[in-house]
Amino acid sequence: MEENTLIEISARIKEIRREKNITIQELADRVGVSKGLISQIENNRTVPSLLVLVNTVRALEVDLNQFFKDISANPLPPVLIKRRTAYEAFEKEQAMGFLYHRILTKTIKESTVDIVILELEPGASRPMVVTEAFEYKYILSGKVDYLFENEKYTLDEGDSMLFDGRLPHTPQNPTAVKAVMLIVYFFEQTIS
Repeated sequence: MEENTLIEISARIKEIRREKNITIQELADRVGVSKGLISQIENNRTVPSLLVLVNTVRALEVDLNQFFKDISANPLPPVLIKRRTAYEAFEKEQAMGFLYHRILTKTIKESTVDIVILELEPGASRPMVVTEAFEYKYILSGKVDYLFENEKYTLDEGDSMLFDGRLPHTPQNPTAVKAVMLIVYFFEQTIS
């Protein structure tokens, strides 16, 4: 199973359990497993057996078809914007004072990863370019307008985006202060 699918399953179990005001211990009792195992499943620390997964979904009183309906069913859009407010906060057991925020988990074929920091001066500009990679951008500071052929997306500090770099694109800094972004390029593997 792909990692992002497992994360989606874990997050969905936790979300439904919390919506229904069921404690981890109550869910564990219904499933017939330990509280620790449910915690590990919800925090993506272990992959449950098929029987435990099915029993967990049933214990949440959710139809199996409905539970799996939206998991990994969404194809990757050409441009995926993720606002800072939409990042998923999560905790891991035995980790006091650690606040994790899952920004993005997507499987995008086997790829080579190139990670860079880009400092964009005020008024910086360039023509549209294409890259033979998927590109992930995270705005560390400032504001950036990302231009595509027919779209403009404004990203503020903490926002992120993922897109297919084969779409003509260019960033612009519309402000009077430098913008800084983390960029991760995912180059697809080619077999020669």
